[in-house]
Amino acid sequence: MRRVVVTGLGLIAPTGNCVEDAWSSALAGRSAVTEISVFDASDLAVRIAAEVKNFDVSAVMDAKEARQSSRFVQFAAAAAQEALDDSGLNLAGEPAPRRGCIVGVGMGAFGLIEQGAHTLKERGSKRVSPHLVPYTIPNMAAGYIAMRHGMEGPNFAVATACASGTHAIGEAFLRVALGAADVMVAGGAEATITPLAIAAFAQMRALSTRNDSPAQASRPFDLERDGFVMGEGCGLLVLEEYERARARGARIYAELVGYGMSADAYHITSPPPGGDGIARAMREALEGARIPFDQVDYINAHGTSTGANDAAESAAIGSVFGPRAARLAVSSTKGVTGHCLGAAGGIEAVYTVLAIHRAIIPPTANYTTPDPACPLDYVPGAARQQAIRYALSNSCGFGGQNACLAFRNV
Repeated sequence: MRRVVVTGLGLIAPTGNCVEDAWSSALAGRSAVTEISVFDASDLAVRIAAEVKNFDVSAVMDAKEARQSSRFVQFAAAAAQEALDDSGLNLAGEPAPRRGCIVGVGMGAFGLIEQGAHTLKERGSKRVSPHLVPYTIPNMAAGYIAMRHGMEGPNFAVATACASGTHAIGEAFLRVALGAADVMVAGGAEATITPLAIAAFAQMRALSTRNDSPAQASRPFDLERDGFVMGEGCGLLVLEEYERARARGARIYAELVGYGMSADAYHITSPPPGGDGIARAMREALEGARIPFDQVDYINAHGTSTGANDAAESAAIGSVFGPRAARLAVSSTKGVTGHCLGAAGGIEAVYTVLAIHRAIIPPTANYTTPDPACPLDYVPGAARQQAIRYALSNSCGFGGQNACLAFRNV
């Protein structure tokens, strides 16, 4: 197995439209949750979300390209450009078949499907856009990035609900580690703040109903959490084989050393109470990389701000690390970003890598009232300066899919 390192980062997030802005907001614990502005939500039970604001697609697409792409693809295009620029790679000098892209997508262009269905019903079949299919196919984010940057190597989408971004990074890691590619762009993208999606999740009672206090609505691990807040965005990493990155003098943020995945095989939306599935994913990531469990210093938790997930993940961390769990720093950046579904794993992997590289852990925003079912150190109140040897980034998805990435300081 070859060594794999992170040499570039890209973010489009509710907290900011570039890595530095989004990271600063996460460190400050500054929530991006507001009243929904992308459509009229006045008749809905849930009227809040974590939207990407002031996004300028013209920086990466001309007007025609923008018209012929969906919002999640536009986010991915912008994040990929930032990540590749950040990496310092000269793709013109790289063999195209040795570079690739994998982007996880949970629901993708859900809003365009809504609009297409409305058009069909109200205006007839001949008014349905001929571009609707390519607009909405989940693999279009990875496909667009490949076309734009001449990537002829591994290219596909992962769709494992809210674990999609983490699985995409893990699968890209394997392609580089096993020699199928030298450079991979990987992460997750999502743009699903739409009337139907909000209404459907609200009917499941999965969303917070704190319409009058949106900034306090996403509160992972807090006793008074009442559901997640829908977010959107894209987070991408550039993964590169270590020796070639070192030879070209690349800045190395961290080394990706482990990848674990599992299935709950329990319930379509809820984890098992003890979190056995995500516990097995964490163990696989650690044991596969031969990481001493006592050298893990930080976990960026899935931490959705829902009752079942937060308690199960806390129990899982306790079962994996035993007495050491109480001394681990565990935080959920969903307190500021909301839950970005298929993009969550990509965004949170960027945050995890930055925490390692800059030796500072982002806090869990809105954590004020401890829950006996969640007895760990959730880094409340403020960011924490701390050297990190190894860190994990967890993701779980509807359908019982779990994924974990293990990163190492280099």
